[in-house]
This record gives sequence, structure tokens and C-alpha cells, in this order.
Amino acid sequence: MERLEIPVRPDFAAKLEAVGLSFHSWENYWKEDACYRFSAEQIDEIESVTEELHRMCLLAVEHVVKTRDFARLGIPEVFWEAITSSWQRREPSLYGRFDLAYDGVNPPKMLEYNADTPTSLLESAVAQWYWLEDCFPQADQFNSLHERLVARWRELDLPAQPVHIASIADNEEDWVCTHYLVDTALQAGFAAEHIDLEDIGWNSAARAFVDIEDKQIATLFKLYPWEWMMRESFGENIPGSSTRFIEPLWKSLLACKGILPILWALFPDHPNLLPAYFSSEGLTSYVKKPLFSREGANVELYRDGKQLHADADGPYGAEGYVYQGLAEIPCFAGKYPVIGAWVVGDEAAGICVREDTTPVTTNQSNFVPHYFE
Repeated sequence: MERLEIPVRPDFAAKLEAVGLSFHSWENYWKEDACYRFSAEQIDEIESVTEELHRMCLLAVEHVVKTRDFARLGIPEVFWEAITSSWQRREPSLYGRFDLAYDGVNPPKMLEYNADTPTSLLESAVAQWYWLEDCFPQADQFNSLHERLVARWRELDLPAQPVHIASIADNEEDWVCTHYLVDTALQAGFAAEHIDLEDIGWNSAARAFVDIEDKQIATLFKLYPWEWMMRESFGENIPGSSTRFIEPLWKSLLACKGILPILWALFPDHPNLLPAYFSSEGLTSYVKKPLFSREGANVELYRDGKQLHADADGPYGAEGYVYQGLAEIPCFAGKYPVIGAWVVGDEAAGICVREDTTPVTTNQSNFVPHYFE
């Protein structure tokens, strides 16, 4: 695993915008004056570890449902039975993304599972693939995301009505991600349309969520976290609704960082896990993470009892924290990369690399393309 400095394509901005990546220049988000090179053996390792971690996470869901350990994961009680039913029916999942610490030498370590609303999808599936064809056509890339997404839609056995794919209005990054998902659903042969989350209503007579024309929403993909939906005024309608949700309700368990200490308890000393607990007792080098947080907000790092990093500006932490052993994120030219390992259905489907100037990946991180030989 190497970080290489390379020349940018003269027309890279136009090419990114041509595939729909409109926000590439925000905080220099898309960074192609560098790239990461992997060996085929390293890619094979990431692929097998990703699928192993996903399998373990499904066993952790089974454990939480069986023991009814929902409260420690900050799940409101009104949703416990609906989550149990969702899991027992094995409602299918579309995709997710593991964040891994990896230096190319030591085993990858799971930092967390973005199992509910991961973004960086268009840039992972499409933008970096075209970059590869332009810059390293003789090489390969761990990237079957687009083909896997199209195939996965076909496996979901959806009703004949259109698939509604929702995001918050006036959020360009989410708009790009959801419109890309609309495209993959259309390519899979489904009627699909985007809807602003704010335009979704509730028809109490039909016990269904509806669009702005009061048409029932049979299937809803929502790029809006389950923990937020559960706390919205309309959230109490979710358990009894006829609408089918993607991601399914059971995915809310994996989206909570409380799953990390549960995984460690189920698989102690697993080579791809970091020690994790609901208390910091006995730990000196660790990361304090809110049960629910995004983009590195409200995360604190400690090494040998000394605080290295703290972000107090975010809105997270009210539901509680977990304490995870400190991962050794490699540093290349002052940048700390985290591997985003994609899962579609139950299979590994590719990676992306995001790097930051600190070991905590934040909303200022850069997306850097990769290839392998």
C-alpha cells in the first residue's frame, strides 16, 4: 500500500461534473494529485475481511434481537418489536460501508460499519473508475459497485409500484447520492423516482406513507438515518406502516456504534476487531465515540491517558458513548487514510479511500482514488 503523487488530468473538473459529481471542489473534496496503490494480495485480504466482518455483524444482530439488548444501543422501545420482526423476516439490505484501518502490512481493523446511510457512492462506483481508465488503464481497481447495485435491486423482489428514493431537500451531496441510486434502480428495470424527504406524508386511513400527490409509497429508500427517523414526530407511524423500507429497520442496530462492544464480546481478540466496551475502565489508549455520530463529530482520542484529539462542536453524545481501542492509522505525507470497504447485499463490492490531516475522518476529508496491480 503506497500513496503516490501524480499529475491531475487537465480536464478533471469537467469529467467529474459530466458523471454528476457536482461537489468535487468543496474543500478540495476530490483529490487526484495523489492516489493509493495496492497489491492484488492486499485487495484480496480487504475483500475477505470485509465479508467476514459483515458475517459477524449479522450474528451480532441475531444476538441483540435474541437477548433484546436494544436499550444499550439507544433504540426507543416503541421500535423493538418492529426491529425484531424486520430481522425475523430477513428483510433484505441494499448496501453498506465498513471503515477500516489498514496499512497494507497488519490485518485490517474495523473502525465502524456505516450500515444505514453511507454516501461517497457515486465517486466510488463511477468517478474513480473513469479516473482509472484515464490514468492507469493497464491497472485494475477493486470496484464492482455499479454492477452489484444494479444486480442487487433485481434480487430485492420489490412490488410493482415505483421505488421512491428520498433525501433531504437542499443537501447537494445527498441529492447526488440518491439520484445515482435512482439510476441504478432504473437500470435494474424498476420504476424509480427521487423525492424530498420533506414531501413525504402520512395517510392514516391507509396506514401508509404517501408522496405529495397522496399516492402510497410502497418502497422507500431513505438517505436519512434511522436514529433520526425514530425521533421524528412521524416516527411512531413507521412500525405499523405498509411501506417497505430500504435499508430495513434491523440495519439500525448496525448503524449504532454500540454494536462494537457487542462484536468484541462475541468475538474476543478477533484479528480484525479492536477492543470495545461501554465503559473506558481499564483503557488508556482509546477512542471515545458517541453511539450515534457522523463525520467525526464529538469523537475524542486518547493515547496513554493523554487526550490527542477532541471535537466538542457536534450535536452527538446524548444517547451515550462507546470506548474503542485506539487504531494505528498509517500516516502518508501527513495524511491519514481510512479504507471504505463497500458491501452490496452480503458481498464485498469495492473500496474507496478517504484521507484527513488527523486520524479522525471528518467532513473535511478528501476522497482519493486507488488502483491495484
